[in-house]
Amino acid sequence: MTGPGDFPSPLSPDHPPAASAPAVLRDVMFGHVHSAALRAVAVHRIADHLADGPRTPVELAGLTGTDAAALRRVLRLLAVRGLFHEDARGGFRLEPAGQPLRTDAAHSQHAGVLMITDPMIAGSAAELPRALREGRSPFELAYGGPFFEHLHKSPGDRAVFDAGMAAFSGQEDELVARGYAFPDGARVVDVGGGRGGLLRAVLRRGPALEGVLFDRPDTVAEHLLDEPALAGRWRTEGGDFFEAVPPGGDFYLLKHILHDWDDEAALRVLGTVRRAAAPGARLLVVDAVLPGGGVPHPAVELDIVMLMVVEGRERTAAEFEELLARAGFRLHRILPTPALPSVLEAVAV
Repeated sequence: MTGPGDFPSPLSPDHPPAASAPAVLRDVMFGHVHSAALRAVAVHRIADHLADGPRTPVELAGLTGTDAAALRRVLRLLAVRGLFHEDARGGFRLEPAGQPLRTDAAHSQHAGVLMITDPMIAGSAAELPRALREGRSPFELAYGGPFFEHLHKSPGDRAVFDAGMAAFSGQEDELVARGYAFPDGARVVDVGGGRGGLLRAVLRRGPALEGVLFDRPDTVAEHLLDEPALAGRWRTEGGDFFEAVPPGGDFYLLKHILHDWDDEAALRVLGTVRRAAAPGARLLVVDAVLPGGGVPHPAVELDIVMLMVVEGRERTAAEFEELLARAGFRLHRILPTPALPSVLEAVAV
């Protein structure tokens, strides 16, 4: 039997026990294993079959055409991460953290999981060591060309990307629209707005607002704006935001655009917006803002995804301020949202 004196005294938070270092390293080291398991259950839509309650791996295997023994091991790992729970009879139920894996869930993240765990991302990640040595894009090393050119040539990969981005954007759009008060009668130009999810959310909240959805012609052709409540208050326009954007806007939106590009390309986009915007017009950059001082934030992870796949990057508030100033905008304020991105409000000067 031992007493308190037989154990070392607890260390201060600044000096954690030595055992914690291997544990942290192991957690990072096996991250790709957890990601692979997550992809497996998403591909086979296991969560959909748990919507009505627990099922055993044998029952799930019969419904999904999978191997029960292997499936149990995969679910057991994800149960450790809090996505599933294994009961006394060996059945698995879906935990609250796993509900977004269902394809029918409100704000489902199923398509987002499939995108982030897709071989496009995994293949790029495998080239990260070489990219650090050569200073080249991991995606280009893996696939032989820029990411967006690859998507243009590969409809299947483009469909995975578009579905994933839509999954991530759905909930964000409403939160961003709710977090900024547009004045009545303003004209809002959504530059690179995709199918118009954000613009739709903005117009829904302002019955006197008008909007222009601007993106590539094939993208805006599949817009989401055709709702009775929005009738007569919007139009679409196709083009290239590196060349020109629609003039006459009171507000210009750039949601998840600047982070796709390095500073030089981002300045080209901002330049076309500044040429279209009259002095005093507002630019709303909707992007994650990197914190300083090593503060944990999802944007830090996203920054590495941008490093691996495109020529883009996440930026700090100071970096955004400098970038905007170089393009003729003055950063006025930064509005956090409950979602990943913040709204950076800038004024054309």
